[in-house]
Amino acid sequence: MSGGASAEAPRAQSGPASNVKRRAYRSVQEAREKLTYKSGYKPEFEYELLMMFVKNELSAAVTTPLLAVVVAMGAMFWAPPRELLLWLCAVFVSKGILIALCRQFAKAPREDAATPTWRAKITAAEFLYGVTWATVAFISPETQGEAAHTFIFASLLVVMSMRMLFASTMMPIVYAGTLPMTVAIVVRFALLDNPFYWAMAAMAVGVHIYFIWLMNGFNTTVMAMLEYRAEKDALIAELEQSKSISDEARLRAEEANLAKSRFLATMSHELRTPLNAILGFSEIMRGEILGPHANPTYKEYANDIHQSGQHLLTLINEILDISRIEAGRYELHEAPIALTDVVEDCHRLMRVRAENKGLKIVESFEANLPQLWADERAMRQICLNLLSNAIKFTPSGGTITLKVGRTPTGGQYLSVKDTGPGIPEGEIPRVLRSFGQGSLAHQTAEGGTGLGLPITKGLTELHDGTFELKSKLRYGTEVIITLPRSRAMEALPRVPERGEKQPDKPQVPWRASGGKR
Repeated sequence: MSGGASAEAPRAQSGPASNVKRRAYRSVQEAREKLTYKSGYKPEFEYELLMMFVKNELSAAVTTPLLAVVVAMGAMFWAPPRELLLWLCAVFVSKGILIALCRQFAKAPREDAATPTWRAKITAAEFLYGVTWATVAFISPETQGEAAHTFIFASLLVVMSMRMLFASTMMPIVYAGTLPMTVAIVVRFALLDNPFYWAMAAMAVGVHIYFIWLMNGFNTTVMAMLEYRAEKDALIAELEQSKSISDEARLRAEEANLAKSRFLATMSHELRTPLNAILGFSEIMRGEILGPHANPTYKEYANDIHQSGQHLLTLINEILDISRIEAGRYELHEAPIALTDVVEDCHRLMRVRAENKGLKIVESFEANLPQLWADERAMRQICLNLLSNAIKFTPSGGTITLKVGRTPTGGQYLSVKDTGPGIPEGEIPRVLRSFGQGSLAHQTAEGGTGLGLPITKGLTELHDGTFELKSKLRYGTEVIITLPRSRAMEALPRVPERGEKQPDKPQVPWRASGGKR
C-alpha cells in the first residue's frame, strides 16, 4: 500500500470529479485507520463487531423467550406457577430492553453512533438478561429434587451456549450474559450437601471455560475476516481515488485539447490571410511583373520575404496536420494509387535540392506491384517528409536509397535509407515526439520544426500501417513504412464463358482486398 492516503487531505475543489476524489480519499483514510492495530483488541472494528451482535440478536428475538416458556413449563413440576410467571415476566422485560437497544443502535447512522456508549448500554442489558435467567436456579429451592437440579443444569447450559454464539463477536457481552448463569449453578449446587452436585458445579465451570476458549477462537477468526475486508476496502478506495484522478486529468486534457484546437483554427485563419497577401505581393515584386526595381537589392529582399513566408506557411500547415492527427480528426480521401508513381514524383521534386548538396539518390522499385487503396496526398507527404529529412541530414557526397516492394504478408513497403550521421539509440523516442530533434542531427543539419517524423508516423498509422526507424550512430538511418495486405489491390479472376476453360493465371482488372471505399 502506498502512503499517499496518509498525506494532507486534498484541497476543496468544485465539480463531480473533485467530490468523488474527496469521498475516495475519506474511504482510504477510514480503511487505513482500521489496519492501524495489528494485535490485541481492535477498537477500530468495534462498530462492525457490535453490529454483528445486534443483527444476531434481532434475527433470534423470539427464540430465547420461547425457550424461557419451555423451561417454565418444565419447572411447573416442582415450582409454584406464580413464581414462574414472575420469572417469565422478568425474562421478557429484560429481553425487551435488550431488543429495544439493539433496534435503536441498528437505526442510528454510523457517523452519529457513539460505539463505546452503545456497547456499555447493550452490555448492561445483556447482564440484566443473564441475571434473570440465572434466578431460575433459585425458584422454590426447598421443593427441588434431583430431576429438578438436572433440568436446571441442562437448561442453563443450553442458554449459555446460545448466548455465547450470539455474542461471540463481542467478548465483554459474552462475559456479561453468561457469568451470572455459571455463578448461579455453582452457588446453587455448592449449597447442597452432596459431592455429586459439587462435581456438577465444577463441570459447569469447566464447560464455561471451554466455551469461552471456543468463542475466543471464533472471535479471532471474525477479526481476521474484518481485517481482510478492510484491506479490500482500502484497495477499492485507492482504485476509486486513482480513477477519479485520472478522470479529472482526462477532462482537463480534453479541455486543453479543445482549447488548442480552437486556438489553432483561429490562428490558422488569422495567419493565412496576411500570409497569402505577403506571398502574392512578394512574388510580384520578385518577378518584377509591374516593372524593374530601381535598386536590384529590392529584388533580393522580395525573394527573402517570399521564402520566409513559404517557410512560415509550411510550419503552420505542419502544426495543423499534427494537431488533427493527434485529435483523431484527420480525414483520409482514399483511392487506388500506385506507390511507385508517388515515390517517383517525390524524387523528381527533390532531385534538384539533392544535386545542389552533392547527394546521389538511388531507386530500387520492385516490378509489377499492385495498386494501393490509400490517400494519395498523405502518401505523398510521407514520402516527401522522409526524403526531405534524408537530404537534410546527409552530408555532401552521401547516398540516399529509395526502395518500394512487397512484404512477405502481401502488403507493400517504402524504405528511405541515408548515409547520414545517424541517431543515438537513446534519442529515437525523442525524435518521434512532436518538435523533437536529435542532438547530433541538430548540430550538423539545417533547421527544422521536428514535426516531419511524428506526422509521417501518424499518417502511416491512419492507413493501418507500421512505422519503423532503424538508425546507428555514424552509419546512417533507415525509415520503413509498411502498409498491410488489406490495402493492396488484388486481381479478380475473369469469369470464363460457357464452354471455356478457366485460365491458369488471372489477367483482369484490379480489385481492393481490403480497406474502405
